[in-house]
Amino acid sequence: MNYATNWNYPTSISLGAGRIKEVVSECLELGIERPLIVTDPGIVTFSFVDKLKSNCSRQGLGIGIYSDVHPNPTGEDVDAGLEVYKKGNHDGVIALGGGSSLDAGKAIALMAGQTRPIWDFEDVGDNWQRVITSGVAPVIAIPTTAGTGSEVGRASVILDTNSLEKKIIFHPLMLPKKVILDPEVTIGLPAGLTAATGMDALSHSLEAFCAPGYHPMARGIAVEAIGLVKKWLPVAVNNGHNIEARTHMLVASTMGATAFQRGLGAMHAIAHSLGAVFGAHHGMLNAILMPYVLKANRTVIEDDIAWLSMAIGLEGNFDAFQKWVIDFRAELGIPHSLSEIGINATQIELIGTMSKIDPSAGTNPIIFDEKEYSKICLDAINGTL
Repeated sequence: MNYATNWNYPTSISLGAGRIKEVVSECLELGIERPLIVTDPGIVTFSFVDKLKSNCSRQGLGIGIYSDVHPNPTGEDVDAGLEVYKKGNHDGVIALGGGSSLDAGKAIALMAGQTRPIWDFEDVGDNWQRVITSGVAPVIAIPTTAGTGSEVGRASVILDTNSLEKKIIFHPLMLPKKVILDPEVTIGLPAGLTAATGMDALSHSLEAFCAPGYHPMARGIAVEAIGLVKKWLPVAVNNGHNIEARTHMLVASTMGATAFQRGLGAMHAIAHSLGAVFGAHHGMLNAILMPYVLKANRTVIEDDIAWLSMAIGLEGNFDAFQKWVIDFRAELGIPHSLSEIGINATQIELIGTMSKIDPSAGTNPIIFDEKEYSKICLDAINGTL
């Protein structure tokens, strides 16, 4: 089946194999004459990056590249990328890669015309109103993983290396003007990263589904995305060249990030904290934490999870869904405990404190305190369910 199509929700999206070739026309449509590609040291070695650069150059675009983004992008990454952006007189960003590259690219585009430091735009109160809107550069986002959904987000998660906090930088204009979902650029992703990023997509939709508040559109998107992950993630992990599976996972990722307008929760609150302190992969953290957070939230979400379980073809109760999550992780090669990826309890109190104040904690179904967050994390370290 040919899935090539165009959407305009929540931004302009082009879906289909080979559509990365449309970058030049998209740049011209947006008035970008000197784009800066923002990516990471791994992605920059892929052949499609050279082809993208050559295609842009042949068409007269003044292409540049910044490829020093860390797996957990830092304020220093943004500063260095911004220096390259300004030295090259660039006028737009092509954010190419996983969530880290997309987040860094969006942050660089935001900072292109600002006079304040990036931390002045942390998603607290009305900080976003400080942004000089005329200085925000346009972004074309091309995800090479199916997980974060950052391509349709209005924020970036950036690590403050001074405070060791992951901070959310937000402004509505950070939403990319154009998204290209091309499954061909995800083919090179190893099975382990395909699994971890795919579970990240699942965590977005699952937490959005469980978040309190009334947003039936987001909830409906979350349910469909969970169904797509359930069906297609094992296929993508087992056969990374399956274009159909890669396409559906890119869509599920985009849907998950669209759905979490409803909110996230304790999975992300703890994952952000652990990522800042231990530098672990965000998707892997969410994948491991998932059943422990489900258990902690059970008293509030049990009826909703029973309905969701039935909606995705399982027996209609909480235990059936929890068992599916555990079995699904095992099938994908995801570890059962945080200790298996080298995380110990030495910073458990700090993680509890950081998790409680993380912005994602505010939309968890239960507002946990520091000790409760530490307990969830400790259970995940020990593998205790």
